[in-house]
Amino acid sequence: MGFERVCALSEVPEDGALRVELADVDVAVVRFQGGVYAIQDVCSHAEVPLSEGDVEELDGAPTIECWLHGSCFDLRTGEPTNLPATEPVDVYPVRVEGEDVLVDTESDGRLPLASGN
Repeated sequence: MGFERVCALSEVPEDGALRVELADVDVAVVRFQGGVYAIQDVCSHAEVPLSEGDVEELDGAPTIECWLHGSCFDLRTGEPTNLPATEPVDVYPVRVEGEDVLVDTESDGRLPLASGN
Protein backbone atom coordinates (compact mmCIF):
# COMPACT_ATOMS: atom_id res chain seq x y z
CA MET A 1 0.00 0.00 0.00
CA GLY A 2 2.85 2.44 0.75
CA PHE A 3 2.06 5.90 2.02
CA GLU A 4 -1.43 6.48 3.40
CA ARG A 5 -3.07 9.58 4.80
CA VAL A 6 -3.27 9.29 8.58
CA CYS A 7 -4.35 12.78 9.70
CA ALA A 8 -4.34 16.48 8.97
CA LEU A 9 -1.23 18.38 9.98
CA SER A 10 -3.38 20.80 11.98
CA GLU A 11 -4.53 17.88 14.20
CA VAL A 12 -0.99 17.32 15.49
CA PRO A 13 0.01 19.79 18.22
CA GLU A 14 3.32 21.61 17.74
CA ASP A 15 5.90 19.98 20.01
CA GLY A 16 3.38 17.22 20.69
CA ALA A 17 1.93 13.96 19.41
CA LEU A 18 -1.31 12.53 18.05
CA ARG A 19 -2.23 8.85 18.37
CA VAL A 20 -3.48 7.37 15.11
CA GLU A 21 -4.98 3.87 15.16
CA LEU A 22 -4.38 2.09 11.86
CA ALA A 23 -5.45 -1.41 10.85
CA ASP A 24 -2.13 -3.08 11.73
CA VAL A 25 -0.36 -0.69 14.10
CA ASP A 26 -0.93 2.35 16.30
CA VAL A 27 1.28 5.27 15.32
CA ALA A 28 2.24 8.45 17.15
CA VAL A 29 2.49 11.30 14.66
CA VAL A 30 4.79 13.87 16.25
CA ARG A 31 5.58 17.49 15.43
CA PHE A 32 8.73 18.96 16.89
CA GLN A 33 10.60 22.10 15.88
CA GLY A 34 9.13 22.06 12.39
CA GLY A 35 9.72 18.35 11.77
CA VAL A 36 7.06 15.66 11.47
CA TYR A 37 7.79 12.11 12.60
CA ALA A 38 5.90 8.82 12.88
CA ILE A 39 6.82 6.29 15.54
CA GLN A 40 5.16 3.14 16.82
CA ASP A 41 2.86 4.24 19.61
CA VAL A 42 3.93 1.79 22.27
CA CYS A 43 6.85 1.88 24.68
CA SER A 44 9.08 -1.16 24.23
CA HIS A 45 9.53 -1.38 28.00
CA ALA A 46 6.05 -1.01 29.46
CA GLU A 47 3.65 -1.21 26.49
CA VAL A 48 1.97 2.15 27.15
CA PRO A 49 1.22 4.78 24.47
CA LEU A 50 4.17 7.04 23.72
CA SER A 51 1.79 9.65 22.29
CA GLU A 52 0.84 10.57 25.87
CA GLY A 53 4.42 11.56 26.70
CA ASP A 54 6.38 14.79 26.39
CA VAL A 55 8.22 15.70 23.20
CA GLU A 56 11.56 17.40 23.76
CA GLU A 57 15.18 17.63 22.66
CA LEU A 58 17.54 15.42 24.61
CA ASP A 59 21.28 15.53 23.93
CA GLY A 60 20.61 17.08 20.52
CA ALA A 61 18.04 14.49 19.46
CA PRO A 62 14.29 14.98 19.04
CA THR A 63 12.68 12.54 21.49
CA ILE A 64 9.39 11.42 22.94
CA GLU A 65 9.26 10.35 26.58
CA CYS A 66 7.26 7.44 27.97
CA TRP A 67 5.08 8.97 30.68
CA LEU A 68 5.17 5.84 32.86
CA HIS A 69 8.89 5.22 33.51
CA GLY A 70 10.64 8.07 31.68
CA SER A 71 12.38 6.27 28.84
CA CYS A 72 12.93 8.54 25.84
CA PHE A 73 13.01 7.41 22.21
CA ASP A 74 14.79 9.16 19.35
CA LEU A 75 12.07 10.18 16.89
CA ARG A 76 14.44 9.64 13.96
CA THR A 77 15.59 6.10 14.77
CA GLY A 78 13.27 4.69 17.45
CA GLU A 79 16.29 3.93 19.63
CA PRO A 80 15.87 4.42 23.39
CA THR A 81 18.12 7.16 24.72
CA ASN A 82 17.92 6.11 28.37
CA LEU A 83 16.78 3.30 30.66
CA PRO A 84 14.68 1.45 31.54
CA ALA A 85 13.86 0.78 27.85
CA THR A 86 16.57 -1.13 25.99
CA GLU A 87 14.72 -2.11 22.80
CA PRO A 88 13.90 0.31 19.97
CA VAL A 89 10.43 0.98 18.58
CA ASP A 90 9.60 1.19 14.90
CA VAL A 91 9.73 4.49 13.05
CA TYR A 92 8.06 5.14 9.72
CA PRO A 93 8.67 7.41 6.73
CA VAL A 94 6.48 10.53 6.72
CA ARG A 95 5.45 12.92 3.95
CA VAL A 96 3.44 16.09 4.34
CA GLU A 97 1.46 17.06 1.26
CA GLY A 98 -0.39 20.31 1.85
CA GLU A 99 -2.43 19.68 5.00
CA ASP A 100 -2.22 15.87 4.73
CA VAL A 101 0.20 13.75 6.77
CA LEU A 102 1.07 10.50 5.01
CA VAL A 103 2.87 7.60 6.68
CA ASP A 104 4.31 4.41 5.21
CA THR A 105 3.85 1.68 7.82
CA GLU A 106 4.90 -1.03 5.38
CA SER A 107 8.54 0.04 5.47
CA ASP A 108 10.92 -2.12 7.49
CA GLY A 109 10.42 0.08 10.52
CA ARG A 110 14.01 1.34 10.62
CA LEU A 111 15.04 4.60 9.07
CA PRO A 112 18.68 5.47 8.42
CA LEU A 113 19.69 8.84 9.78
CA ALA A 114 19.78 11.34 6.95
CA SER A 115 22.71 13.71 6.90
CA GLY A 116 21.84 17.06 8.39
CA ASN A 117 19.10 15.62 10.66
